[in-house]
Amino acid sequence: MKSNRPKLYLNLYWHMHQPDYRDIVTNEYVLPWTYLHAIKDYSDMAFHLEENPKARVTFNFVPILLEQLEDYTVQFKQNRIRDPLLGLLVEPDLDNISCEQCHLIVTSCFKSHHEKMLSPFPHYQRLLHLYQLVEPIECNDEFHYLSAQYKADLLVWYHLAWCGESLRRNNKVIQALMTKGLLFTLEERQQLFKVIGETISGLIPRYKALMQSKQIEISTTPYYHPILPLLLDFKSALDAMPFAPLPVNPKYSGGQARAVAHVVSAKKSHAEYFGAEPRGMWPAEGGVSSAALSLMAEQGVEWAATGQGVLANSLVKSQLSASDKFEYLYQPYRVTNGKQDILCFFRDDQLSDKIGFEYAKMHSPDAVRDFIQSLEHIHHATSHETATSGKHKVVSVILDGENAWEYYPYNGYYFLSELYAALANHPDIEMTTFSDMVDLYQSTDYKTKGISAPVLPQIAAGSWVYGTFSTWIGSKDKNLAWDLLCAAKKTYDSVLLKNGLNANQLKACERQLAICEGSDWFWWFGDYNSSDSVASFDQLYRRNLINLYILLQQPVPAVLHKTISAGGGNADNAGTMRRGQA
Repeated sequence: MKSNRPKLYLNLYWHMHQPDYRDIVTNEYVLPWTYLHAIKDYSDMAFHLEENPKARVTFNFVPILLEQLEDYTVQFKQNRIRDPLLGLLVEPDLDNISCEQCHLIVTSCFKSHHEKMLSPFPHYQRLLHLYQLVEPIECNDEFHYLSAQYKADLLVWYHLAWCGESLRRNNKVIQALMTKGLLFTLEERQQLFKVIGETISGLIPRYKALMQSKQIEISTTPYYHPILPLLLDFKSALDAMPFAPLPVNPKYSGGQARAVAHVVSAKKSHAEYFGAEPRGMWPAEGGVSSAALSLMAEQGVEWAATGQGVLANSLVKSQLSASDKFEYLYQPYRVTNGKQDILCFFRDDQLSDKIGFEYAKMHSPDAVRDFIQSLEHIHHATSHETATSGKHKVVSVILDGENAWEYYPYNGYYFLSELYAALANHPDIEMTTFSDMVDLYQSTDYKTKGISAPVLPQIAAGSWVYGTFSTWIGSKDKNLAWDLLCAAKKTYDSVLLKNGLNANQLKACERQLAICEGSDWFWWFGDYNSSDSVASFDQLYRRNLINLYILLQQPVPAVLHKTISAGGGNADNAGTMRRGQA
């Protein structure tokens, strides 16, 4: 059914990111999350677009995630697996593996959302019950009561549970294994292993094909996912948190050059993977400031996006009204330094958080109906202004495209299928990409169309989480992590001044430093996250800093052998996601 009413433009934006889980010294993966999300979420998300050709969305792929996907592809091609858990899936002799390997299996293979990823499978559930029976009588991590067959079945079920719904519905190997349910042979484990390899190696080509058919846009993020405003200036945190304590170090040494390096390398990497430079950028965690946006604009980035709270704070800082989101939220703004412009989009926190946190608890038809009705309400509330100004309203729904789905039945299969169908066929809603909007608002004849984007005079630095940087700085543990990084950077700078390293050593040091600058380490520090998750990231962050000192051929400070943060909380969705509003 066609409509004569002005369209409501919808930018649906899925952000895909995993930090580098490799130990740069051993080149082994310390955690398996990249390949697990690859076979579950990255595969399913491509599938839904392939199945719904009228749907149009934007994806953001962080370069360090793409690098790891490519690395896994190479591992399968060369049959040299550097991920211990993945390697154990095809270990021929599970009777004679080490205690450490046994421990890795039992501590890893029950890590999933039990309600949606373990409980639906009776055979998998039985393996958990068996472990719960014998775990209290194990001693010294010697798993006397767990046979090789138990370990084989547990490894298979863990990987089956992490397979995306599209694989379960379309792959005969996966279907046969799930039907069989137990007593898996080495040959069957090898078949599963092969499916995992084929799925991962096909991901980047699938997204590239969707991009080339104009069904999706793909943007990028500064390479290792650093919070650009904090690299540039710790004091930017005070914009939204004026009384927050900051690290002892007044600034991150050489932050401007490091920020530029992350942006430039991201653009170069993206072009190598997808055959074209990205037009837009999701700054890590939507972290923006005037300086960060100017830096991106100077590097040729045409558009960026961030959170609703940043816009509200920026309007107040600019002495403009932020009282009615229907008046200010649903349009892009132009940010300029007087020489370069960048078009900035702002997330609808409520709609984005509904997908991230609320709809998993609802039946998919009800959830989709609620989402559509919310958009229709925005359309109705802004239709008079649209009719008089000629400006179509633009709704930006931006969220994590990987972590939400394990809380949905069937990995969000029914929700996403029904959502895309409803949106693609709605008479008043047009699914668009951010560059569609750039072309509309920044085209050479936009003045004659009267649809130029308003200028946002002041930017209040912040992120998509609460409009602040509180998730990454401003508390004891997070500030300590920054001070440890600042100390390492000063050592790095002093070593470089002495010119004592060769080109390969310098390259390794720079890469290790860039890994340490990523945002994820700071995200996890804090007592609102679970102790297990905090411990994993605490250890990996300190290992990365220790590796940097080793690569620089400098003594490792004793403080790096001490825990930074203990955690202990129970955050939403295991702490992998945050809500946009407190």
